[in-house]
Amino acid sequence: MHGNYVWLPERECSVQRRNQKVIEEAPSTAMDPITRKLMGDQAVALARSCNYHTTGTVEFLMDANKDFYFLEMNTRLQVEHPITEEITGVDLVEEQILISAGHHLKYTQDDIKINGHSTEYRVYAEDPSRNFLPSIGILTKY
Repeated sequence: MHGNYVWLPERECSVQRRNQKVIEEAPSTAMDPITRKLMGDQAVALARSCNYHTTGTVEFLMDANKDFYFLEMNTRLQVEHPITEEITGVDLVEEQILISAGHHLKYTQDDIKINGHSTEYRVYAEDPSRNFLPSIGILTKY
């Protein structure tokens, strides 16, 4: 028997370059509490529908009217997960390990609160002499 499901607040990743995330922030400044709940409830409904019982990320696209559309589900922790941990206080790695060991999730949805704001920035190495293509060369200017 599996425990309860919860959703955690969104991470905004609209700033991208070549389809790669450059800036990730949580929570999104474009989100409001009603849309956040609707989106979170949809993410939980998706996980339940496929009997998924561990950490994962459900991605949505949101338009200017705050209508949102399912994009994909990542059935793993993503590299950006620490900013979610920072604003919620939930250790996602620990929870994933405990759930895998058969423990129930120790949180309910009412326990999940947003505390502050967090951002993650990525540095991409590109070669300006090659039309700024990705490069594994030496970083000479930042």
